Parts: sequence; structure tokens; C-alpha cells
Amino acid sequence: MYKVTNPATGEVIAEYPTATDEQIIASINSADRQFFAWKNSPLIDRVKMLRRVSALFAERAEQLAELVTVEMGKRLVEARGEISIVVDIFNYYADNAESLLADEQLAIRGGSAVIRKCPVGVLIGIMPWNYPYYQVARFVAPNLALGNTILLKHAPNCPSSALAIERLIHDAGVPSGAFVNIFASNEQIAWMIADHRVQGISLTGSERAGSAVAAEAGRNLKKVVLELGGSDPMIILDSDDIANTVEVAVESRMGNMGQACNAPKRMIVMSDIYDEFVDLLTARMGKFKAGDPKDPDTTLAPLSSVEAAQKLQMQIQQAVDQGATLRTGGRIVAGTKAYLEATVLTDVKAGMKAHNEELFGPVAVVYRVESENEAIALANDTPFGLGSGVFSKDPERARRIGEQIDAGMVYLNAAGGSQADLPFGGIKRSGLGRELGYLGIEEFMNKKVIRL
Repeated sequence: MYKVTNPATGEVIAEYPTATDEQIIASINSADRQFFAWKNSPLIDRVKMLRRVSALFAERAEQLAELVTVEMGKRLVEARGEISIVVDIFNYYADNAESLLADEQLAIRGGSAVIRKCPVGVLIGIMPWNYPYYQVARFVAPNLALGNTILLKHAPNCPSSALAIERLIHDAGVPSGAFVNIFASNEQIAWMIADHRVQGISLTGSERAGSAVAAEAGRNLKKVVLELGGSDPMIILDSDDIANTVEVAVESRMGNMGQACNAPKRMIVMSDIYDEFVDLLTARMGKFKAGDPKDPDTTLAPLSSVEAAQKLQMQIQQAVDQGATLRTGGRIVAGTKAYLEATVLTDVKAGMKAHNEELFGPVAVVYRVESENEAIALANDTPFGLGSGVFSKDPERARRIGEQIDAGMVYLNAAGGSQADLPFGGIKRSGLGRELGYLGIEEFMNKKVIRL
């Protein structure tokens, strides 16, 4: 089940056995035994370890970046960029743990009280392949700072980076039981969730995986944080430099070859600039060059697997069959199996599958609208609600429209992204809960009220 297959070449690099039930039980025992000591360790010691984790990520950046380039096809330059935000995340929680975990004083009638911020116990993290380090960091950093212990199940195609993370965290001084990598199966995860010692589960992944984990957690009264799919709108109301706006749209859509939950997948453009926008976007998307993801001249890398490329191509063809217009792309690059051309679709309508499905890869869908109200309605006409963006020469116009979008995050005159001190998460079928920022450390926290 855990196997490294280079999507650029199809070569199987390494295989790892799935853990036995006995190994999983031993891992839970280890995390549970370590919890008492870890939560009671001085915060200053945990902070020092977080800083060391950050420093080791920086020191090992090149080696770590090369691992994920082979595992899931990420361009090497982007893999290096992923490491840089991981460094920021661990440093953010190291810098702010003391204030984030300080007692909160309450003024109440007839006395006083404090809220003491305590860990809850053993947590399971179920991580995806698209950002093998960043996704782990935003779950692990706040919870290690808080004092929870962690069982980490990474994506089956990222076992090498999973082992590298575990080695790095232990090299930083974090006890082995406080962070345990597990090569678990889905069936094992189900009974792990039911174990009375497990207190919460964080999953980043597909809607299907999120539904399954949430159902199992609900049966066992366990807290979950879910970061699932997205079909983020990018509303373009006006522009005094359409070429630049197109460049922002392309860079944000094509980051990680479009395999990002919060990338702008639906571009909603006012009719007076629509034709120029589509023409420039189509020309720009047609310039992507396939090649070795380690080559700095490569602009089009493979998708994470042959299956991922085939599924996305099928979704594109289905949209065309239902009446959408293919402006460019839409095919597997000749001579490859996992490289899909950068694609632009227009004339997608309500009722087509592409209107409601997430297109997870290098595909931009562009809509024409005649009014602000139509743009808002179209932006909200989705089962997802992760991020969104609004662009206008008038900042107040952008703000007014942005406030009417149903999403967990709204970016004004900026493409959606991520930073350590900014909470990240969505609503509707994009999941529940928040990561990063001060909210990220509170999800698996016992806010214990102490009445004085």
C-alpha cells in the first residue's frame, strides 16, 4: 500500500509494508504513555524543540524537497517553497506559544475565573500527498506546542517524506511517543478512532475520506477537523491591467500543477472584460512546457499519478460532451502518462458535472457575468466553501462583494494563499474547523474553566 512511484517516469522507487495490527497497537500505547510526560513538560522545553524542528527543516530543505519531487511530481522550485512555509509555521508557534496558551481571565458575577488551555491527549493526523510537509506542519506544530501526542498517517504515495519528517522531529528532541509515524490501512484507522485513548482526528483530503472519518468519529464521540475539497471562485470585477490580472490568475491556479484545495478553480469575469481576459488566459496557459520537475526550465510537471491525470482528462472530456468549450489543453501530453496539458474551459453551465465538481489539476473554468449580483450568486452556487478572491480597482467595491461570498476565507485583490499566522479552513463540503494562526491551536484544546 505504501509505495513511491515517480509520476514523471512511472518507476517504482521504494515499497514499504503496511503496519501490522500489533504495531499499530504498540504505537497507540506509546503515544498514550508519553502523553502524561509530554503535557507536563515545561512549555519552554517544547518551544525549544519546535525551534529545532524549524531549523532542521531549513538545514535539510534540499534533501526534503527532492523527496517529494520524486514522490508526487512537484516541481523542485515549488518543493523548496513548501519547505519555507513549514519553517515559518514551526517558528510561529514557537514564538507565540506562551501567549496563545496563557490563562484567560474571566470577570464573572460573584468572583472570578480563568480558562486554562490544556491538551486533550492522543490525536490522529491523516495527511494528503499534495503538500507532504506543509499539511503535516500545520497540524503537528500547534499540537506539539499544546502538549498533545500525535499518530501521523501520511498518504500512501508519500512514505519516504513521512519517514523523513519522523526522523527530523525526533532529531529535534521530540520524544518518540510524542510523534509516531504509522503506515496504517483504512481499516486500521477505523478501529484506531474507536480506541478510547484517541481523543481527536484531523484529516486533510477528499470529501469521501472526510465523510468516512467523520462518521466513524461521530459514532465514537470524537472531535474532528476536516479540510476537504474546494472550488474557489475568483471574481474579477474590473481591471486597469488585465494582463497582470491574468498572470495572477495563472500563477495561483497553476501552483502545484493545480493540485491545491484553495486554488481559484472558477474565474468569474464581468462581461466587458471577459473576451480579453479569456484570450490572454488561453494564450498564457498554452505556454506551459512539460519536462523533468527537477529542471528549472520545466513549467508543466506531472500530476501525482497516472490515475489522477486520467481522471481529470475524463472530467474535461465530460464537460466538453455536455456543451463546454475547450479553449486550450485537455489532453495527456504526448509520450507521457501523468502530464496533463494546462487547460481552459468556458461555457460551463449549471447542471453540468464540471459546474459542481472539483477539478483537481491544471484546469481553469471561466464564466461570463453581467452584474455584481450574478457574480455573487455564481460564486456561491457550489457545494464547497473554502476560499475565494475578489479583484477590483476599487478596494471598497472588492470588500463589499467579498463580504457576500459564502466561504471560510476571502482574499481581496490577492490570490488565496497560506501563512502561519492566518487561520485556514472552510465551510459546507470544504470541511470544518480551522488550522494555523491562533485558531489552529484551539481545535484540540481543553478550555478548562477554573472558578476562583
